[in-house]
Amino acid sequence: MKWFGFRLRITCLVLTLLPGVVGQRAFAAEPEVPSASTALEDAKAIADRHEGAAVFRVSGTSMLPYFGDGSLLVMKPIPASRLRPGMVVVYRNRLGETVAHRLVAEAREGWVVRGYNNDRPDSTRVDGTNLQGVVYAILHPRITESESDAPDGSLRDVPVALAAPAR
Repeated sequence: MKWFGFRLRITCLVLTLLPGVVGQRAFAAEPEVPSASTALEDAKAIADRHEGAAVFRVSGTSMLPYFGDGSLLVMKPIPASRLRPGMVVVYRNRLGETVAHRLVAEAREGWVVRGYNNDRPDSTRVDGTNLQGVVYAILHPRITESESDAPDGSLRDVPVALAAPAR
């Protein structure tokens, strides 16, 4: 019986220490950043799984550290009735620009939105008339000079969502 208790304690000790050892090895390497073309293929594959979903290329830095210039967003349509504070949405502002910002609070005129790094909210409120959808996935590609100026225009053809100062 003593031998069983000893083996049980040793097994518990090994199982307790093992996740730490495995965890250290698993996080020792840096994540691999996909090329722009691979990230775009992946984003399109995700979007294809959801009716009405679309891919946007980010321009701006108001949503750093979550996403910034060159990031790819997969936007999935959502009814305005399902919006909640903290969601990142894609919407059309009063100037006709497509913007990706975070919902701050619900107001009578619609949702107040703001870029994570902006000191004030956007002047346009989000409601069912200008909401395009919620950000469902974010991809951070490695964009080289040759890919950004590629003649096939693969990235150039992706619609832009601004992550910019409030307007």
